[in-house]
Amino acid sequence: MGAVIKPPKAVMTGPVDTHLPETGHGFDYDLIVIGGGSGGLACSKAAAELGAKVAILDFVKPSPQGTRWGLGGTCVNVGCIPKKLMHTAGIVGERLAESYHFGWNVVEEDAMNELSAKKEKFSWERLVENVQNYIHGLNFKYKVDLRSNKVEYLNALGEFLDAHTIQATDIKGNKKKMTARRFVLATGGRPVFPQEVENAEQLAISSDDLFSLDREPGKTLCVGASYVSLECAGFLTAIGNDVTVMIRSIPLRGFDEQSATMIVSHMSDHGTKILQPWAPSKLTKVGEKIQVDYYNVNTKETASDTFDTVFFAVGRYPDVKGLGLENLELKLSPSGKIQVDEFERTSVPHIYAIGDIVAGGIELTPVAIQCGKLLATRLYNSSTKKMDYINVPTTVFTPLEYGAVGLSEEAAVSKYGKDNLNIYSKSFNILEYQLPHREDQGFVKLICVKSENEKVVGFHYLGPNAGEVTQGVAIAVKLSATKQDFDDTVGIHPVCAEVFTTLRLGQTEDSGC
Repeated sequence: MGAVIKPPKAVMTGPVDTHLPETGHGFDYDLIVIGGGSGGLACSKAAAELGAKVAILDFVKPSPQGTRWGLGGTCVNVGCIPKKLMHTAGIVGERLAESYHFGWNVVEEDAMNELSAKKEKFSWERLVENVQNYIHGLNFKYKVDLRSNKVEYLNALGEFLDAHTIQATDIKGNKKKMTARRFVLATGGRPVFPQEVENAEQLAISSDDLFSLDREPGKTLCVGASYVSLECAGFLTAIGNDVTVMIRSIPLRGFDEQSATMIVSHMSDHGTKILQPWAPSKLTKVGEKIQVDYYNVNTKETASDTFDTVFFAVGRYPDVKGLGLENLELKLSPSGKIQVDEFERTSVPHIYAIGDIVAGGIELTPVAIQCGKLLATRLYNSSTKKMDYINVPTTVFTPLEYGAVGLSEEAAVSKYGKDNLNIYSKSFNILEYQLPHREDQGFVKLICVKSENEKVVGFHYLGPNAGEVTQGVAIAVKLSATKQDFDDTVGIHPVCAEVFTTLRLGQTEDSGC
């Protein structure tokens, strides 16, 4: 290891470090980005487009089960993209069963109701092959994009030797030293396997493994109540697997609690078993099965069951191991994430961090992309615009999809006080569910501040196409729309989203047109 070289002290009042010249600095590159996920790719390409000499390093450490993937990071390879495609596979199965009621003689609904019947009509292997082929195409496209934007790409792990020097080590062990004027860290996070659960890392899988699994998961235990756990449990149930979700405390912590409870209730009504409040203690291999010993966190009662697959989705840790951060005066949070200021600058002035490794950030792909682009324009185009973390929309792709922007009811009460809020909420009928006689309803909630002309500070929607609905509403919330603005907007009939143009206090059920 090289000795720690302290960079010159920089003036930290502006958005960009200024302690070294922009040109003629003597380093190999103007910018080296470590991490080829969504944020790193966006930042590197934007910086190169603005004239910087840029290199990007990306290196995938295999999961405990040995899974690797290509350029593009978590979202593309083992996150948003395969998750949404497999979620869609579940929706297609439901629509296939319901098509009989819409006049199609494809299959009668009764023939698709049982798990065994679904398995006869579904091929996990074909789904995985098609999903992975699509992802591999994206991996190739990203390499082409980097080349087109004159960004040098290295499939190598970067380790800091000092504040301006890294050592890049490729998969064959070949090493290369590289220097840069600035660095951006964008290495993301990886799934946690809790150390207190015996054999969890050895016998279970995570989202790093599920989407390329070479066999159908079968009877599956999903441990955790995160959106990842619930999303995966939802589509696994929909395509015909026997699925149990084990929840230690509450589902979707940090989201609106009423909405989260409705999601879990819907999943339970549609075949996903819910164990709450239970937690695993030990995994044991029994033949081809995995025995799970678990306990009730309140009563300490114990039980066990066997599964074909055990899937953990209980959180993620920052993927900074091997980066040589110990060779820098770089401040980390207690969780190991990197502390940055409002301009994504670390305690080492010319080193920046974006995405899931940032302490206090929002772990969403579009946030990382936005941060990367804005950072590049500050560094190389004299911009002062910074990331706005207020009113960031998101969607949970559970079987009953959930879109949200702004505050949960709990957070709004904490911030504004219960007496200063008007909360409009209503369950509503979903037209396309009526012919197949589905009893499922959608739900919408607007949280408004009385003292601010009923400004909408929280929007929550449960129903079909939640991402598409929420993306549009997010613009209105971002622009400080009021309840009156929603009322003045003419609804599109007959769609689910029109319901939030007709909300009234105390009217909690659908009353028709």
